[in-house]
Amino acid sequence: MKIKLNLLPVLLVSAFALYSCGSTDPGTTGKESTTTGWAYNAPENGGFAVSKAEEQVTGPGLVLIEGGTFTMGRVQDDVMYEWNAVPRRVTVSSFYMDETEVRNIDYREYIYWLSRVFGDNNRQVVYNALPDTLVWRDPVAYNEPYVEYYFRHPAYNQYPVVGVNWLQANDYCSWRTDRVNEKILVDIGYIELSTDQKDENNFNTDAYLAGIYQPVIRNPLESLNPNQDSRIYTIEDGVLLPKYRLPSEAEWEFAAFALKGNTSEELVWERRVYPWNGHNVRNDEVRYLGEMRANFVRGNGDMMGVSGSLNDGGAITTPVKSFWPNDYGLYCMAGNVNEWVADVYRALSFEDVSAFNPYRGNEFTKMYRNTDGNPEIDSLGRLKTVPITEKDAEGRFNYRKSDYRNYEDGDLQSSSFYEEKDTTSEAYKKGTGNMYVNDQYEKSSLVNDNVRVYKGGSWKDRAYFLSPGTRRFLLETEARDDLGFRCAMTRVGSPVGN
Repeated sequence: MKIKLNLLPVLLVSAFALYSCGSTDPGTTGKESTTTGWAYNAPENGGFAVSKAEEQVTGPGLVLIEGGTFTMGRVQDDVMYEWNAVPRRVTVSSFYMDETEVRNIDYREYIYWLSRVFGDNNRQVVYNALPDTLVWRDPVAYNEPYVEYYFRHPAYNQYPVVGVNWLQANDYCSWRTDRVNEKILVDIGYIELSTDQKDENNFNTDAYLAGIYQPVIRNPLESLNPNQDSRIYTIEDGVLLPKYRLPSEAEWEFAAFALKGNTSEELVWERRVYPWNGHNVRNDEVRYLGEMRANFVRGNGDMMGVSGSLNDGGAITTPVKSFWPNDYGLYCMAGNVNEWVADVYRALSFEDVSAFNPYRGNEFTKMYRNTDGNPEIDSLGRLKTVPITEKDAEGRFNYRKSDYRNYEDGDLQSSSFYEEKDTTSEAYKKGTGNMYVNDQYEKSSLVNDNVRVYKGGSWKDRAYFLSPGTRRFLLETEARDDLGFRCAMTRVGSPVGN
């Protein structure tokens, strides 16, 4: 069940009432551990606290996407002859997805916060986050007004933000995580609202959990540990939400197809080409008969229809709630703007990725600790992290290296001849399998570890690209006038919501 935003503070206050009384679960209070026989939530026994198990609260702007199995990949002719989306059956676990694309007003709120916090002493942080409005320029078209007005003018508040590269989109997700979790702690009365945060002294979820950022406590949380008077809210309390992030390619495609509407007794009775039924891009309902279901290019030079009877109504982009939502309640999963996803692009990812939660782009780091064993933050207030070392990986099966973006795809490290300490051997030279650099000319390929997938089709694409199975790629530092994004969040606990 999707929880309306205006109910969120009420739910959180109710949750606080439970946790402020010792974070105990009525089903476990006074009960003994079946492992040790010691009672839970008992200060006299040391105070091991077991919080009440609650369903995850739906964060602002999100919709629960109930997971399952589906055939990922292309469902129509490969007219581009790329063979990069061969169908494959996979399973995606439940997750949350933004109801709409991130809007200009959403991103301006982000820029405003950055200006307020970093604008005095670190203005470059603000500049680095700004969307590239020059993406609107065209050598042989008069698009200059969009450069000046599209991101700033209130007439475009509800339009999707564009000109944001993949790295900027990830930074936005991190910022959103911190603002939502900070507000949760404010709403339940635990901390004071602080609007004078400056530079690195700002609320960051990870820094708070690590004990580095210390907010002003309004109502201390009583600790059941007899050796301390109070404690902070932790992951184990279930109050803070998981991180906002970009969806994986599999998650995005699963949510876009929304086969939930075509499922009966575990049978999918119609495989979709688009986020709606049928093979047509026009609405077949009597009330809306013949109207376009998405914002895209119908033909050469036809961006929005004929004057007096505009069809998709968008010369460029349209407001994010234009057209009809799919069966998950998600708007514009086809057309309007393409959307960044988290994955690194490989043409043959379908051959390599796992059947459960497929994803290429694993980069795992651990918390940095100084010589005293303490974590530290950077100039943005974020926890410093470092890659996994060989010492970390000793004796661990799935913890061998930090960066798996290019795992088993022809890269140097995946070569059977690769030896970490012997890069001069003839076997090494002959068997590098390096798909990125031509040693003879030192030219880089377009496909490398910094190229990311985007999907969905846009206001300047033909109908072919509206199919969720199509995939394209772009360097993560590049931006376009037809490329935006939406956020996702992991679903913890039961895959089925209330």
